Amino acid sequence: MQAAGERDRRTPVVERVQALAARLLQAPWAHLTLFRAAPEPGEDARTLSRVVAAEAKPVLVADAPADARLADVPGVRSGRIASYLGLPLVREDGSTAGVLGVAETEPRTWTVADVALLEQLAASALAELELSALALQVEADRLRWALAIDAAGVGGYDWDLRTGELTWDARLIELFGYDEASFDHSIASFEARVHPDDRARVSAELGAAIEACASFELEYRIVRPDALVRWVQARGRVLADADGAPARVLGVAYDSTDAKDAQARVVRVLEAMHEGFAALDRDWRVTYANPQALAILGMRLEDALGRDLWTLFPALLGTPAERAYREAMSSGEVRTFETYYPAPLDAWFEIRAWPGPDGLSVYFEDVTERRAARVAAEAATRRLALLSDVSAELAATLDAEVAVARLAQMVVPALADWCIVTLVGDDDQALRDVGWWHADDEARPLVERYAQLRLQALSDASYVARALRTGQPALVEPPASEAIAQYLGRGEARDLLLRLAPVGAAVLPLRGRDRTVGLLTVFTDAQRGPLGAEDLATAREVAARAGLALDNARLYAQQRRLAEELQRSLLSAPPEPDHLQLVVRYEPAAEAAQVGGDWYDAFLQSDGSTVLVIGDVVGHDTAAAAAMGQLRSLLRGIAFTTEEGPARVLQRLDRAVEGLQVGTTATAVVARLEQDEDLRSRRRARLRWSNAGHPPPVVVHPDGRIEVLGGEEADLLLGLWAAVDRAETTAELEWGTTVLLYTDGLVERRGQSLDEGTAALCEVLAEVCGGTLDELCDGVLERLRPEVPEDDVALVAVRLHRQDRPRPAEAGPNRVPPEVPPAP
Repeated sequence: MQAAGERDRRTPVVERVQALAARLLQAPWAHLTLFRAAPEPGEDARTLSRVVAAEAKPVLVADAPADARLADVPGVRSGRIASYLGLPLVREDGSTAGVLGVAETEPRTWTVADVALLEQLAASALAELELSALALQVEADRLRWALAIDAAGVGGYDWDLRTGELTWDARLIELFGYDEASFDHSIASFEARVHPDDRARVSAELGAAIEACASFELEYRIVRPDALVRWVQARGRVLADADGAPARVLGVAYDSTDAKDAQARVVRVLEAMHEGFAALDRDWRVTYANPQALAILGMRLEDALGRDLWTLFPALLGTPAERAYREAMSSGEVRTFETYYPAPLDAWFEIRAWPGPDGLSVYFEDVTERRAARVAAEAATRRLALLSDVSAELAATLDAEVAVARLAQMVVPALADWCIVTLVGDDDQALRDVGWWHADDEARPLVERYAQLRLQALSDASYVARALRTGQPALVEPPASEAIAQYLGRGEARDLLLRLAPVGAAVLPLRGRDRTVGLLTVFTDAQRGPLGAEDLATAREVAARAGLALDNARLYAQQRRLAEELQRSLLSAPPEPDHLQLVVRYEPAAEAAQVGGDWYDAFLQSDGSTVLVIGDVVGHDTAAAAAMGQLRSLLRGIAFTTEEGPARVLQRLDRAVEGLQVGTTATAVVARLEQDEDLRSRRRARLRWSNAGHPPPVVVHPDGRIEVLGGEEADLLLGLWAAVDRAETTAELEWGTTVLLYTDGLVERRGQSLDEGTAALCEVLAEVCGGTLDELCDGVLERLRPEVPEDDVALVAVRLHRQDRPRPAEAGPNRVPPEVPPAP
């Protein structure tokens, strides 16, 4: 009749209660069931005990088989139980500890007296069971405590202050070097073993605890009969009698020698450390500081012990260091940080705060010199990075104006708070402020206006004039605003300078190879202070590199103009036949003073057909330019005099190159635009072309469609084989069509194939084809030409205007040789 959650142990208490219940209630059967837990899922709850527990009140059943609550209980179903009386055993907390019940084999009506009697038995049974359980718990706790004491090596003592008897357990007797016969149970036996140097202190502290009836903790040395010295850690409590007088001293003690030796070893390690170490308790009081810490802090141990950190260093309050210390203490996580301790230390420290149960272990090291070295190294790295950036940025452009603008923004704020860059004219006299910058956005308009006015306002004795005249830096003594203002006449420029209020300044000449090409004037504000030696040295190096870069830009511009003039002198303006518009462009490579082999040409044959030529001689030097001039002249002469098509012209040119021993190779496309009455009536023209290894022409149709005129595969380059047969291809073009011829400098790049470059050209043409022919050519160059081009680029573009209306104004005037007949 028991479920898994029930227990009915046949203990003497249980058997006595069951027997007493059956006898007093004159029942043949009684049971006392104790619950160890609530029914688990799936557990059979159809027991008498679970029914009573579920009702939570007395259950009186005169006819058990007829009662729905008990009908399914196995004992009732088997006929062993005909009537039943059961009561729950309820604890003080309201939980049910078990059930006490009696049963009859025949039906029985239970009276109020029966219930009262069973209730008295149930109360007595519950009290006896709880007392039994408590006794077991106490015994278990006592055993656990004894085992713990034994495992920890702790001994116990009891000193009766009224009788003077001192009781030690066997462990303490052995620790103090006694045995049962020699230990006389007096306090004198204890005092005899205490080390003479510790005896007075121990006696005083113990006496104070007895007088106050307080707890105490002692650590002292004992000397055993075998002369061994041991450390003892003792804890105890003084108990008072009913009158409040001290009556007994109870406590424990143990041998702490090993722990003390370990502590001594730790102290020796801490005292030998080169780092400072201090221990703080949870109230921030210093409990230990090693000699290195005391030396760093400049104080004695007695001045530090017991004082809290915030009293010793009040300047730490409200700083990140205080937050780090408190976070370490509250979170239990290590914090490592650098912090500055103000006067009297006036030093930087690296702090490691290790939290523990007793407080913080703080390791600290003076890193002032290391930090200064790191700051200096970082500053040197920044200066080197600045020099590298200046060199890279200025080398990225050969435009002096662009270079100056970049220089101003690189110098600020790395070296100065604001600056002005000045260019010197070719006459070494004319000055122009062309670049400026200020670290403060709001001050930039002031600097810009000052730069516009200052050169006219400065006298010939100014720092700017001095630097230009001597070629040496002119250092301005602080405060710079007053020093410079004396060379400025009264007016807006002087007022602006005083508003900007520079503290330090220097004018550094930007020296080229043999002259000063510019000036760099740097200014510092009050927060930065005057220019330091390191910053000034860096500024000089920046000025030296910038001077060479500006000089290179100046020389490049001069030589580029010379190269372009020479190159363009070899090229001629295109004709302008009626209803055709021709536009040409030539852009040399970035390499100064090197004329290239790219060329274009456009002319009319005697029958009125327009011939377009684009070519590129192998090489980029004066020899390539000379060969280009020869090829251009030969081709022009052959095409005009023979009036033959492009393929025949290129064949004759191959033979001329071989026969005249021109000794060069080149790529070229020769195209001819022609028109007869049939084509005119259909509003079309014919393009005939031949390609000698050159990038293919591109056509922009009137509807915006882009087409690459591949035709047959490109033939061999010119100058390789005089007997080669050259192919010729034709295409009919509608009026409004644009044809573009170009050299490879427009579409070839390192890491990019010719097909990729041609595809990019087609994309750009689709974007710019809606404008004029000049806009188309300029748009193509602007989008595809790199900032520092490595190759020349030549373009020839022709647009077929409608012939049923006057020539468009954008095409310019009609211009053809007099011997060419007018268009029909």
